[in-house]
Amino acid sequence: MAAPLAAQPLTVAALGDSLTQGYGLPQPEGFVPQLEQWLHENGAPEVKVLNAGVSGDTTAGGLSRVDWTLTDDVGAMIVALGGNDLLRGIEPATSRANLEGILKAAGAKDVPVLLIGLKAPGNYGPEYQAAFDAMYPDLAQQYGTLYAESFLAALEEMPDRDATRAKYIQSDGIHPNAEGVKLIVRNLGPKVLELIARARGE
Repeated sequence: MAAPLAAQPLTVAALGDSLTQGYGLPQPEGFVPQLEQWLHENGAPEVKVLNAGVSGDTTAGGLSRVDWTLTDDVGAMIVALGGNDLLRGIEPATSRANLEGILKAAGAKDVPVLLIGLKAPGNYGPEYQAAFDAMYPDLAQQYGTLYAESFLAALEEMPDRDATRAKYIQSDGIHPNAEGVKLIVRNLGPKVLELIARARGE
């Protein structure tokens, strides 16, 4: 007798940059290991999360890697890219085209996606900011993906920015520490459970 569908192993690839990769943290404290542990404790013990994060990666880098990330055993994918595009001032239209290529590659393999967005700062001007901020929800709607507004939402929503930085961000002022990652995982975890359910046709 076949095992129930829900009990079958599932691999979720997390395609991203240093935030996904776990920059500056011991391996067990990074985003991917903490997310996998959270999933195991919250009803998805058979799920493996594959760390496809590369520090410094842009949306172009993600696009160049997506085909070999989407191996036959990958049943779902998290896409969290764009922060390094912002740092380099890459045109939103270029970033959008790269993300679209990633979503098309996933669609061609019938792999459901959770697209995680990002908010642009105002220093490139209002037009850049508006175009960048809009591309994630627009693409999520166009390609029918799940969508989370920001990887760092759990920290961005805290009222005291200085206190948040002191408690949850590494000394570089950019990357979350282990406790910050824990809050990020707790915030994003339910969306990943939705992604798992979608991958299983539930």
